[in-house]
Amino acid sequence: MFDFNITENNGDMTVKLKGRLDATVAPQLHAKMSEFQGKSIKKVTFDAGELEYIASAGLRVIIFAKQKLGADTEIFMKDVSEDVQSVIEMTGCDNFVTII
Repeated sequence: MFDFNITENNGDMTVKLKGRLDATVAPQLHAKMSEFQGKSIKKVTFDAGELEYIASAGLRVIIFAKQKLGADTEIFMKDVSEDVQSVIEMTGCDNFVTII
């Protein structure tokens, strides 16, 4: 099971993730985040405190956030489990995602 909640306030977006972010559910998150494309989003924080698993499709959503929401958009992930952090580091996403 997967669930997410997106809030935005003055250019700061928080994406709360819960469950397993895999290829079957990533398109839902991608579609919702696409609605913010073209808006002035300065910071995206993925709250991964309840994220159990992330697949490559989930990582693509994070990459989308960096590429399409704005070149200057800062990307953060907070409360990341060791397993999820390992995937982020193995794929090189830690080059543009700050883990807090």
